[in-house]
Amino acid sequence: MAKERVDVLAYKQGLFETREQAKRGVMAGLVVAVLNGERFDKPGEKIPDDTELKLKGEKLKYVSRGGLKLEKALQVFELSVEGATTIDIGASTGGFTDVMLQNGAELIFAVDVGTNQLAWKLRQDSRVVSMEQFNFRYAEKTDFEQEPSFASIDVSFISLSLILPALHRVLAEQGQVVALVKPQFEAGREQIGKNGIIRDAKVHQNVLESVTTMAVEEGFSVLGLDFSPIQGGHGNIEFLAYLKKEESASNQVLAEIEEVVERAHSQFKNE
Repeated sequence: MAKERVDVLAYKQGLFETREQAKRGVMAGLVVAVLNGERFDKPGEKIPDDTELKLKGEKLKYVSRGGLKLEKALQVFELSVEGATTIDIGASTGGFTDVMLQNGAELIFAVDVGTNQLAWKLRQDSRVVSMEQFNFRYAEKTDFEQEPSFASIDVSFISLSLILPALHRVLAEQGQVVALVKPQFEAGREQIGKNGIIRDAKVHQNVLESVTTMAVEEGFSVLGLDFSPIQGGHGNIEFLAYLKKEESASNQVLAEIEEVVERAHSQFKNE
């Protein structure tokens, strides 16, 4: 597993506005791990780069900072999950599930190939159905007791091209989707840089063109596109796509891709 300096990780996760502030914050003992509360006070200490950090005493809005990604998507694309039956594909600790709950979802299927990851408070919620060790690419309608009208996708080490066909089988007609597009898992191996990071804007554009075109071929219109408010593993820029299952699928974001990528790179240019 790749490792990163504590101060760099704290900066990348948005806890501080500059690297220097992050360094001072770590030295002051302000940075702790979300999972177990471990405190870090050496800026140069190397820790696994998937360690989620927070400021000491900070109350996170969701069980994981990843929830901020779906929060932005719901706001930017003006989506509502109030009273909806939903699926969180790649639920992990449940950041997206938590966002859906806090926005009024009636029933959520939290799906993940892993086990014992979903936050305890979500496991105890009667509106959440935890489906662990479940590979969604093989999902069928009969796997779900109710037909979902909304889905979120946040998966790693697998292309969306393996997820969307299954989702099309499961999702209600006119069902809405927020898909996190992770270029590092969509691009060709030769396009991925050191430590699995993609920095080339052209590669990001190509990936988004390819993924959105593929989504249409799988029966989803692509109605919106933006960039994730926080970076993914290793500091990769990720993107949010708004899809809708409908018979006459169309790609309405092709002309926006270059501008969205430019804004993303401008936002994260110093990170």
